[in-house]
Parts: sequence; C-alpha cells; structure tokens
Amino acid sequence: MARKQQDDDFMLDDELTAAFLSDDDNGQQSGDQPDEWMEDEALPGQLAVDVYETDENLYVVAPIAGIEKKDIEVSLADNTLSIQGTRKSTAAEKGQNFYVQECYWGEFSRSLTLPVQVKEENITAELKAGVLTIGFDKVEQNTVKKIEIK
Repeated sequence: MARKQQDDDFMLDDELTAAFLSDDDNGQQSGDQPDEWMEDEALPGQLAVDVYETDENLYVVAPIAGIEKKDIEVSLADNTLSIQGTRKSTAAEKGQNFYVQECYWGEFSRSLTLPVQVKEENITAELKAGVLTIGFDKVEQNTVKKIEIK
C-alpha cells in the first residue's frame, strides 16, 4: 500500500514538472526564460512577517536586514498595515559575474489586515539588528455595553 502511494506521488511530481516545463508559443521551455525577463518585470518582493499578540498588545515583526530606516515606510489605514521599502545592493553592479545570487534587491512591500482592532495612537516601530518590530495597543473587545430599552 505504501509502495502504491509512493508511485502516485512520483507520478504527480512528473505531471507538475511537465506542466512547468512544457513548450510555450516561442518553442522555449517555461523554465528557460532569458535573463531580460527577470530584469524587465518591476514586481516588488514580498516581505515575510510574524504577527502575535499579548493580552494588551499586537506585534508585527519583519526581518529586513541590510536596510536603513530611511528606506522603509510604514503606514496604517482602516486596520490594514502596509510596509514598503527598497533594499539597495551594495555589491551587485552591472557587469559582475555572479556564481550565485539568491538575495533579493529592490523594492519590497507587504500589506496585511490586522487580526484585531488596534488603537491608532501610540504605535511603536523599531528597527534593531535587521528586524522591524511594530507594536500596537489593542482595542478592548471584552466590554459589553448594555442598552436600555425605553
């Protein structure tokens, strides 16, 4: 039974590979896009975040090493937090021959709806050791307002 599952998984992997490597209209395989394709697209990178809460606060933490605070913009509108900025390359210059280039350089952004209501005053943002931490005071949700019937 386990052998059949492994065979099915292997077939699925082959189908996925075939789907991504199928010939397109130019006769070029999808996985073999020219380098210019990557350079022409101006899509911002996605910023990874952790979001957690304590009894009184909500925190959003984003690792963004190598960026100065002047290159980051943080905003809050309608309970949606937006973080955007630019990671400038210090070593990547035109004409260099890279053996490996895995680091993302360029614009990045992330917008997320906060999971709880927060107060718009007293928001803190700190960039320390390459980690951006944004803190919010939560709006107290446990209060019940009794409505008098007349």
